[in-house]
Amino acid sequence: MRTAHTENEQDHGDTREIGTVAEAELTIEGAHCSSCLVRVQRTLSRQPGVTQASVNSATHRATIIYDPDATAVEQLQASVRKIGYGLEPLAGAGDTGDAIDDADDRERRTWLRYTVGAWPPAVAVMVLTFGFPEDGWSRWLAFVLAAILQFGFGRPILASGLSRARHLTANMDTLIAIGTLAAFFYSTYELLAGGDLYFETAALLIAFILLGRYFEARARSRASSAIRALLELGAKEARLLVDGEERMVPVETVKVGDELRVRPGEKVPVDGVVVAGSSAVDESMLTGESVPVDKRAGDRVAGATVNTNGALTVRASAIGSDTALAQIVRLVEQAQASKAPVQRLVDQISAVFVPVVLGVAAMTFLLWWLAVGDATSGLIAAVAVLIIACPCALGLATPTALMVGAGRGAAMGVLIKGGEVLQRARRLDTVVFDKTGTLTEGRMAFVDAAGEDVEVVLRRAAAVEADSEHPVAAAIVAHARERGVKLPATDRFESVTGHGVRARVEDTEVLVGLRKLMAEAGLALPDELERLASEWEGLGRTAVFAGWQGEVRGVLAVADTVKPNAAGVVSELQRIGIRVAMITGDNARTANAIGRELGIDEILAEVLPEDKVTEIRRLQDDGRVVAMVGDGINDAPALVQADLGVAIGTGTDVAIESSDLTLISGDLQGVVTAIGLSRRTLRTIYQNLAWAFGYNTILIPLAAVGLLHPVIAAAAMATSSVSVVSNSLRLRRFGRSQDAGRTPPGGPVRDELATTDREHAVA
Repeated sequence: MRTAHTENEQDHGDTREIGTVAEAELTIEGAHCSSCLVRVQRTLSRQPGVTQASVNSATHRATIIYDPDATAVEQLQASVRKIGYGLEPLAGAGDTGDAIDDADDRERRTWLRYTVGAWPPAVAVMVLTFGFPEDGWSRWLAFVLAAILQFGFGRPILASGLSRARHLTANMDTLIAIGTLAAFFYSTYELLAGGDLYFETAALLIAFILLGRYFEARARSRASSAIRALLELGAKEARLLVDGEERMVPVETVKVGDELRVRPGEKVPVDGVVVAGSSAVDESMLTGESVPVDKRAGDRVAGATVNTNGALTVRASAIGSDTALAQIVRLVEQAQASKAPVQRLVDQISAVFVPVVLGVAAMTFLLWWLAVGDATSGLIAAVAVLIIACPCALGLATPTALMVGAGRGAAMGVLIKGGEVLQRARRLDTVVFDKTGTLTEGRMAFVDAAGEDVEVVLRRAAAVEADSEHPVAAAIVAHARERGVKLPATDRFESVTGHGVRARVEDTEVLVGLRKLMAEAGLALPDELERLASEWEGLGRTAVFAGWQGEVRGVLAVADTVKPNAAGVVSELQRIGIRVAMITGDNARTANAIGRELGIDEILAEVLPEDKVTEIRRLQDDGRVVAMVGDGINDAPALVQADLGVAIGTGTDVAIESSDLTLISGDLQGVVTAIGLSRRTLRTIYQNLAWAFGYNTILIPLAAVGLLHPVIAAAAMATSSVSVVSNSLRLRRFGRSQDAGRTPPGGPVRDELATTDREHAVA
């Protein structure tokens, strides 16, 4: 939706309209647990005109796709207010980074202020309760301090719980409010009756919960640091050339077509094309590759990359939300807001979790009171159940891991498009690589030619190929022009997909392409040319035949260079139990020669572009879970058909749009990194869920039988949430020992893959 041709910014935060469809991002206020967010998502999804509503549990943002003719943002906000929550706009477009920082800082400061203020009186209440239990003054002072804590510092929690009650709903704050109020009012009754006091229970519960909220907000802020780091990469100012003079202007004022000067050491302000100068540009922020890339006139440069030595003059081609950096940020945000399929189970559990816990707490109190005859112990046990069961850890388990994993991937040049991708990556057993432009450089070079008259063969073949965009054609044409061959005019040009081309040259129909094209046209192939072509193909070269007037007149050889680390990547994938295949339209001899060089397990040769989907489907029918790696327009259908589509970022927009994972650079090592990071992120999600479920499964029964004091329950509840987020933050160290994100063969990513693979085998 965000990449549509017509985008209109609204005053409702980040809202874009495309025809009759709009997308809005808003912040959810008043939600403190996964059950709250599930309720908000369900409410938004049920509104008229809303086609999709998703909620990010880690950032507390809602992304809504809706029909602006059927509903408005104000109506969506009103629907959420009716269930006791707020839905507020983000900052305007372009201020997203500041909005994230401001929201995070505001939340951290709020909870820190409450925490710092709450702990001194909480400790004082504990000292008064246990140190001076019989003194009248200490009992009344404990009451006053506990009241300040309960209704002063605990006000945000009580207000949230009360708001839920008014709307006949319940959430985590409901559990905390009921538990602390029960302890406070019971102690107040005992104060008047002269019995035992439990003010320290209510006071320390509030203090521990506030401390947990602060640590959770702090950890969650670290989890969202990837977006902030990406946004901070952009340049703030640009050197605009006006009548040959440089003028410093804010980058927001740059327009498409403006010419900019980029000096050594400066960031490229926006995406553009070099019109003058030459330099090496550090593109590591986009690709994860530390080696600067040479740029000269005609080359494209991306905003936020760094010019290392020479001065460049750049003509702006994309600004604002259309730049590569902005699109990467958008993809990361979308991935972070998505949900892994396992999250659906969590959402279903969260929706009924709080009511179930309230029932368990009520049953606990009644059983202690009626069966044991100890209402006081029953009250304490019920409060412990309410506090320990808060579903924070459960709600944070999936989104925080996905948020950190997606951010880390972006920093390493790997864009993960969503949570479902992670679960599919775990089950992969076959990776199919497209050959040209993926395993190879995709830049064909002319090698040799033979025929009855090589000059005529080259001239006519190059003339026909001049109208083709195929890499083989480009190599032949480039060689002819380098030799100064004057290409004659052509007409009636026709491309025969996957086989070659034909056109009239010098009043003769000339065909240039593979054997099959020659055979179908009835052109005789001399034995000598067939022998020579077979010899070249055995060396991994591509043989291109040229013929006219009933006979093949010559053969030309072109060769594509295999990428330097292709063999190492194939070896690493095989080492972790993944079968590697190569798919290509080349003839079997050429394909097999390259396959032998790289050590590939399975060669799918002479496959037409439209048949790639059929080959992927055939592998899937054999029971394989297939990843397809490609870069061209003709790879897009196969990328969609595969269980996991991986696009090389140097390829076409169509291929990238069709994929599940995008490697921003053309480095094949990113395939290993992507699979490793996906598996590691999914493993972290499972670890978080196991901890969250196990924590509640073990401690709720202990609380119910009176073996867990409410104060300890509060500390454990706070610790569980922080531990889940902290475990997710470990993903930030994924591949950290690598050189700028590049994994050497046998490096950490391969080890991580092997470890993960062993764990899955055991599971």
